[in-house]
Amino acid sequence: MEPRESRQASNRSQPALASRSAVLSIVSDTICPWCFVGKRRLEAVLPTLQQEGFALSVEWLPYQLNPDMPDKGMDRATYRAAKFGSITRSRDLDAQMTAVGSEVGIDFHYERIARTPNTLASHVLIADARRAGGERLQDRTVEALFTAYFVEGRDIGRQAVLRDIARTLGFEHGPSVSADLIELVDQQSLVAREAGIHGVPTLLFNEQFLLSGAQSPSVLLEALRQALTRPAGATAEFAS
Repeated sequence: MEPRESRQASNRSQPALASRSAVLSIVSDTICPWCFVGKRRLEAVLPTLQQEGFALSVEWLPYQLNPDMPDKGMDRATYRAAKFGSITRSRDLDAQMTAVGSEVGIDFHYERIARTPNTLASHVLIADARRAGGERLQDRTVEALFTAYFVEGRDIGRQAVLRDIARTLGFEHGPSVSADLIELVDQQSLVAREAGIHGVPTLLFNEQFLLSGAQSPSVLLEALRQALTRPAGATAEFAS
């Protein structure tokens, strides 16, 4: 048996490890297809981490890819043609995204989407869901918004659509949302931009940058393992 003094010295020499539980923040936009794909890829690795004894609390934070989008949104074909140079280029990109989605079980239906919405109201719904039912309801709300937009082609910038989604999930999202929720979403969006986040999805681990982009499950798993086990105070080594 190792002498007591030796064991104590050995214990003192070991760096303190980070907690086996942590907060994973996902900065995303509700009209970002890669955010939907990234959600599926993250869901693929969470059970493995749980089996290994790790616990991650997941929260969704707002980001608007088009902060200057009119409140009522825009005709999607017009918007995409202007953004990518032609409607043909837009359709090619949609086809590529549809193929990626099929690999993770997402049935993208871009032909059903008539308008590109302003996403502020959808982010307020996500914040409202967090307040109403915590992490689980927030996750279900994010899933419902992605499905409504990318699969069903619904205009998630319309309050009527958002209220219907909330009712389906079992909570009330009134026509006049409290000013503090709107202020919260605005503040969280500003913090993300001031932190240098320029694209989504971006993953933060305990409020520190971890990864950007819809990384593969293997990259996600390795990054999260390292973050969960690295010494307390150490910074992440992963990047975009």
